[in-house]
Amino acid sequence: MAHTSSLRSFSARASSYTSTAIALHWLIALLIVCGFALGWVMTDIPGFTPTKLKYFSWHKWIGVTAFALVVLRLIWRATHAVPPMPAHMAAWQRGVAHVTHFLLYVLMVAVPVSGYLYSSAANVPVVYLGLVPLPRLIAPDPHLKEVLKSVHVVLNYTLLGLVVLHMLAAIKHQWFDRDGLLSRMIPFLK
Repeated sequence: MAHTSSLRSFSARASSYTSTAIALHWLIALLIVCGFALGWVMTDIPGFTPTKLKYFSWHKWIGVTAFALVVLRLIWRATHAVPPMPAHMAAWQRGVAHVTHFLLYVLMVAVPVSGYLYSSAANVPVVYLGLVPLPRLIAPDPHLKEVLKSVHVVLNYTLLGLVVLHMLAAIKHQWFDRDGLLSRMIPFLK
């Protein structure tokens, strides 16, 4: 009985993420899913067709947008308190959650940066939304292009793995632990 009341108490406090943090979380999540799916589709198109080139442009635009939103999210997080983890959560689970969140942030920055550097090394300009040419950060380099391509792919799959782990943890908390943790990012679940 005491455990149930502590769960209710945590659940009542669990909604303290701001609307801005929630909006940024879901916008970035949507962009990550769309960018990954588009990247997967576009790389399987043989040759350099107009469709493939259009998909590459869209993929880059998604990456630049996601990067900008992640920077905003990092600023927001640095200036706003994060809701506490449930007191009943085991210390190792809290540790895994903190490490996973840290790695998610690192990858949300590293994935678009590696793609941007890959484009520069490949001598392919990034023109945001077809309107704003972004500066090249490195000179074209065929060897570095291949390295950065591999780095970009590995980072993407690592991000995918961590996103799946993050989702599984959220499902565990919602349907097995029933501790209201997921309601911090989906307020209507309260």
